[in-house]
Amino acid sequence: MAEKQSGLFDAEFRLRKIDCIGDPLQKLSAAIDWEYFRPTLNKGFAKDEPARGPGGRPAYDFVLRFKVLILQSLYNLSDDAMEYQLNDRRTFQRFVGLDDKDAIPDAKTIWAWREALIRSKKLRKLFDRFWSYLDKAEIKANSGSIIDASFIDKPRQRNTKDENDTIKKGEVPQEWQKPEKEAMLRQKDTDARWAKKNNETHYGYKNHVKVDRKTKLIKKCVVTDASVHDSQALTSLVDPSDKGKPVYADSAYSGPEQIRMIRKNKALPRINEKGARNRPLTEKQMKRNRQLSRTRSRVEHVFGFMTMSMGGMMIRCVGLMRAEANIILKNLAYNMRRYCVLVGI
Repeated sequence: MAEKQSGLFDAEFRLRKIDCIGDPLQKLSAAIDWEYFRPTLNKGFAKDEPARGPGGRPAYDFVLRFKVLILQSLYNLSDDAMEYQLNDRRTFQRFVGLDDKDAIPDAKTIWAWREALIRSKKLRKLFDRFWSYLDKAEIKANSGSIIDASFIDKPRQRNTKDENDTIKKGEVPQEWQKPEKEAMLRQKDTDARWAKKNNETHYGYKNHVKVDRKTKLIKKCVVTDASVHDSQALTSLVDPSDKGKPVYADSAYSGPEQIRMIRKNKALPRINEKGARNRPLTEKQMKRNRQLSRTRSRVEHVFGFMTMSMGGMMIRCVGLMRAEANIILKNLAYNMRRYCVLVGI
């Protein structure tokens, strides 16, 4: 049987067919003015950009780099998997702005781009800049807030009990500091912690978020290790922008100190009440909790979307600084997808 020759426009026809079916990446690419982020990206990447002499391959565009990192977060891909998918999938190439003639960035290059934004501390500024973009698009997110946290797991490390006890004290086990253990130490995450909730054990970090009640956009986020109680991030999440607006949260935030802190910002606490031993909730309190939960539960849609449609709540990096970077990128990628829904694209 004779081999079928590929035509000159076969790839273009294939992309057109994908567009007819519906390419979500093409919709996302068209919905957002990516140039809006360039001023922040210029500051984030410029310091790490080496001086180049005449000749050689030109550097990758800063907006292209940002789109690669957003794409990676949308599908929760490792650096190696991102390199593979960029080589394999035309829809990925089109989204970031690469043609067949262009070189595909490798895994180490993608890692270096993210590290540059971490060192320049521009990831949170990019998250905030998207909010100024939403303001320009007249997306109103002032209907009140819902606060909650979700575990962000990472591959578990098999440490001994003594090693874990040392790590909890903020120290590095003596055995790991030997010269021959240097490679192993680089892979050990001394910032991640264990936590147990509802008979489920987690190892890693927590994504504490403040979500707008109506739009379900993430307005603010705080990243901690998994052992930090949800309520401890409340001080960083509630701020003067919540003045006069309701703040919803589950019973983990029901302590008197948390209520005082919400009121200190002149916000309206809408916190589910918690029963205690020998003092169960009354029927009136349970009814109030059910009413509040109709609104409060909307935050679960955010975490559910990340779990089911964005590759899950798992990271592979080492250390709190890199974990925070990955989680901020994931929250930003979620907001971009949510924006497309809100504007009907």
